[in-house]
Amino acid sequence: MRLQSVKKTIYLSYLLTLSTYANHDNAFDSMQMADVAPIVVKVDIDAAAKRLSNAIKIPTISHQDRNDFDKKAFKDYHKLLEDSYPTIHKTMSKEILGDPRKFSLLYTWEGKDPSLAPIVLMAHQDVVPVVPGTEKQWEHGAYSGDISGGYIWGRGSLDDKLMIHAMMEAIEMKIKDGFQPTRTVMLVLGQDEEVGGPEGVEHIVNVLSERGLKEIAFILDEAAPLAPGLFPGIPNNTALIGTAEKGYLSLELKIDAEGGHSAMPPNNSNIGILAKAITKLEDNPFPYKITQTVRDQYRFMGPELPKEKRAMYAAVAFGDDDKVTKLEKKFIEEMKKNPITHAMVHTTTAVTMINSGVKENVLPPSATAVVNFRLLQGDTIDSATKYVRKVINDERVQIKDISASINPSNISDSRGSEYKLIEKTIRQTFGNDLIVSPFIVVGGADAKHFAATPMAQKVYRFTAVQVESAADQKRWHGVNERVLVKEFGRSIAFFHTLLDNLELL
Repeated sequence: MRLQSVKKTIYLSYLLTLSTYANHDNAFDSMQMADVAPIVVKVDIDAAAKRLSNAIKIPTISHQDRNDFDKKAFKDYHKLLEDSYPTIHKTMSKEILGDPRKFSLLYTWEGKDPSLAPIVLMAHQDVVPVVPGTEKQWEHGAYSGDISGGYIWGRGSLDDKLMIHAMMEAIEMKIKDGFQPTRTVMLVLGQDEEVGGPEGVEHIVNVLSERGLKEIAFILDEAAPLAPGLFPGIPNNTALIGTAEKGYLSLELKIDAEGGHSAMPPNNSNIGILAKAITKLEDNPFPYKITQTVRDQYRFMGPELPKEKRAMYAAVAFGDDDKVTKLEKKFIEEMKKNPITHAMVHTTTAVTMINSGVKENVLPPSATAVVNFRLLQGDTIDSATKYVRKVINDERVQIKDISASINPSNISDSRGSEYKLIEKTIRQTFGNDLIVSPFIVVGGADAKHFAATPMAQKVYRFTAVQVESAADQKRWHGVNERVLVKEFGRSIAFFHTLLDNLELL
């Protein structure tokens, strides 16, 4: 009788589980906004394209070695902005900030109602260098700014001068039309986003905090573009709005010991010890987990994915963090199959730099490696560093934080009026035949410095440009970075429409 009672309990529990998933599945209706009417914005795209082209010709590069900083390039770029957008520079206040180098820009467009919390629109001036040896792979020079074949070519055409100029083109147009926002609008244009932003936006955030700014209505910074096939399982055009981003940490692993002649090597060389430490880290990845950001994403995206997996996506969307189900374990295994989704379910480990040795027959006295970690919500700089020490478990390996490290951001609301305003603007500009969803940004942006403060609890990330395919994402930091001229026009239209929509917030 006791065995029968146990079997009955298990069976009832199984039926309850099925019922729970069935209820979730029934409630798993689409979260997509109803169709909205398109907004047509007339843009002088030829003139705008020439201005962006000229901006690309100025190599505002962020090198890893911060001593290799081209002050003249940034000064030239500031002058170009002044010449390109004279109405903005007559109307908005401009401050040049940064610490220790002052090359970041803060523009303030005073609103009609100063009692309202301001809006912050963000982009960054700096670009990544061209990887040595890839120069010949570019169809047009990386800093040529060529307008050819319907594209604007070069560094910054996507990441991220595109957004600076789209915003400024739109604002210049609006000011000329006599428009003044009800809320104050701030433009924050960092100088060193590509190396973490410690000199630029982090300093601007500190300045605004010292001035007593208590609340920002919402922030919009860069992230993913619109692209078909951007997300696994969805061939449709997709617009992902980042509601959170992972944290950032780079640790230097260093071995110091005696060098000497390679003819008399020790049992464990410095390079060998370092190699073992790296191997341990790669063989012991951080634990996998489903965060609230991923649950939010699959609440929006799940109903648009294949129906045969509906129960699994429902289990994730409505899941309980304290209990990992079989379906959630299956979901994690599926996420691990794709580099994009793999990064969404754990803190990643990437060995990015290694240095040791100067001659083939000399044992180097030291060996160093840099390992970059993108921290998932729930992990911290401290907990990740402790995990690394535990995994390596070798006192000979010195471990040092060498980065502009920052913990994972808070999660912004994906159901509030601010998110919906961005989605509405996307649909008005790019059409209704697309899927819009929140997601976790697995890279990083300057917005993280605002998100780390109480003043900014509604931080969103979206690059307002349509690219032709998901493969175009490789152009970010890769070769042949380019943007379609016509799509740059729609980027301008996005910000023009966004400024109108802000009046409804």
